[in-house]
Amino acid sequence: MAFVQFSQVSLAFGDRDILKNVSVNLQSGTKAALTGANGAGKSTLIKVMAGLVQPDSGSRVCQKDARIAYLPQSGLTHHGCTLREEADRAFEFGYEIQKRIDDIGDKLKAGEGNQALLLEEQSNLITRLEESGWHRREATAESVLIGLGFARTDFDKMTELFSGGWQMRIALAKALMQNPDILLLDEPTNYLDIEARGWLEGFLQSYKGAFLLVSHDRYFLDVTVNEVYELFGGDLKRYKGNFTNYEKIREVELKTLISEYEKQQDEIAKLEDFIRRFGVQATKAAQAQERQKQLDKILEKKIEIPESLKKIHFKFPQAPHAGQLVLRTKGLCKSYDGSFDVIHNLDLTVENGQALVVAGRNGAGKSTLLRMLAGVDPVSGGEIILGAGVKIGYFSQDNAETIKGSETILEYIENKAPLELVPKVRDMLGSFLFRGDDVFKSLDVLSGGEKSRIALLQLLLNPNNLLILDEPTNHLDMHSKDVLMNALKDFGGTVIFVSHDRGFIEGLATKVLELKPGEHREIAGDYRYYMERLEAEENGTLGQYEAGTGVASSTVVKKTYGVESVDAAKSAGKLSWEEQKKVEAEKRKLEKEVSRIEGEIAKAEEEKSALDAKMGLPEIYSNGAKAKDVQSKIDAIVARIDQLNLDWEAAMEKLG
Repeated sequence: MAFVQFSQVSLAFGDRDILKNVSVNLQSGTKAALTGANGAGKSTLIKVMAGLVQPDSGSRVCQKDARIAYLPQSGLTHHGCTLREEADRAFEFGYEIQKRIDDIGDKLKAGEGNQALLLEEQSNLITRLEESGWHRREATAESVLIGLGFARTDFDKMTELFSGGWQMRIALAKALMQNPDILLLDEPTNYLDIEARGWLEGFLQSYKGAFLLVSHDRYFLDVTVNEVYELFGGDLKRYKGNFTNYEKIREVELKTLISEYEKQQDEIAKLEDFIRRFGVQATKAAQAQERQKQLDKILEKKIEIPESLKKIHFKFPQAPHAGQLVLRTKGLCKSYDGSFDVIHNLDLTVENGQALVVAGRNGAGKSTLLRMLAGVDPVSGGEIILGAGVKIGYFSQDNAETIKGSETILEYIENKAPLELVPKVRDMLGSFLFRGDDVFKSLDVLSGGEKSRIALLQLLLNPNNLLILDEPTNHLDMHSKDVLMNALKDFGGTVIFVSHDRGFIEGLATKVLELKPGEHREIAGDYRYYMERLEAEENGTLGQYEAGTGVASSTVVKKTYGVESVDAAKSAGKLSWEEQKKVEAEKRKLEKEVSRIEGEIAKAEEEKSALDAKMGLPEIYSNGAKAKDVQSKIDAIVARIDQLNLDWEAAMEKLG
């Protein structure tokens, strides 16, 4: 069993302890997440595990020949070869092993060296190579690349032609193709759309080796990991279960910690106030010195609370009044080359209060549609009709390019904010990861991610009643995503958005618009319902929608569950969200009935077994009257069991 083990590992940067006596063991089957506040040292710890950073003390023990693959957050680029050739570089370990196998073969033919030892080494290498999947490398490469969103037409494309996000997908693909014993992934979902994330979820769920990953996607973590390591103040603590379970346990722990923190802060404030007021008075000097000693002792054991744990809440400005109809499109089309419509004949109606998520693979036209609805891009055909009083606020990653200058972040946002929001600007900045002295950074020194967060926050300062948001959760940690989602839920207006964060989508969306190149369909229901429909369609249990019409022809083509409401929907040729919910409720009712009958059958069979045993007693079978009474009870139970079996068969037939 491959493993990498760390014992009592410590690392400090200057006077700050990043890791304090950290111990962790990763072995085959480990499915773990690493979490902690921004700046806690998660990326540093992963680099230590990968052997890229040397700790100040402690030990790192790695099993001989164990292969470790590491994916950083960003910064990897590829050039000078095709995607197919770059993918093949992931299998270099196999080429090296094969070369060693061939070299040993040459020595064996020549009769050189210790033949027995060479044969044993060659046998071990052949086994390692086979178990690594190297001989199936071409099929593996194709499967992984397509799963992560590459098209087959991309395989012979030069790698330098891919954008930064796709460069990181190449790096992720190479890490996965290696089939390493230990997989270390730092924010692997950052550059993935929701389809590629879904594929990666399935890959990790069936992964046989060990993996440790950092991610700000709660849903992704919930479906892939079964333990969580939290890095907090340099200490590492393990929690069993998925991420949601970790959050529940940690919430209880943090209540105590925050309570102690607040008490300590009150005591510090009182001592500092006494020292400030009476330190200069001769009559109080001794008492002030005593208070200073008390303060120094407290500060030696000062409780530190990361900024991300200090709960911050804000609300959007009141949404201006708008009518029930917020936005409508008629025959909307968009073409870039005049021959193919990315958006084709789109008829869409968005009503007040809806949260519409636009779903679809990369290239389906999601961002294009949002730009047209926001008035940023012109339409090629059709029209967009806004309702009375609609005021649009638009966010995209491109907005960040306009943020520049020598102003500080704080000055920039305060100048943009309405007067009533100015007192809350510091808290709002904190919710978007600008904390402490960060607010005094100049706009010109900000990274692309920091500028994107500023652009999103700037949008939130304006009184709009229709928000059009393209990937608003990029560069936000979980807490900031929660803050944003809660603010959007309380918004009071209408939201049209694109996101690759499934947890965020499920928490916000009330309607889905699915785009495919040149096609579309609307689904009246939340995102979880939409995903269930996709699964049913993929399994062949639900008819396909009529692309381009927004109308669902939801005919049941295979499994019907035998429920009357399904048959009615089938005959009607449609199955609405509300009807589907009724079908599911009826199905659950039937499942409960089947379970009840099975329980009754088991209980009756136990009674029959007890009576059969009783009939075997001498005092029963030797007494005619008693034997007749027991046999009568047995006959009655047998008849009851027969009827229960008939009831069970009938229920199962309805259930399908």
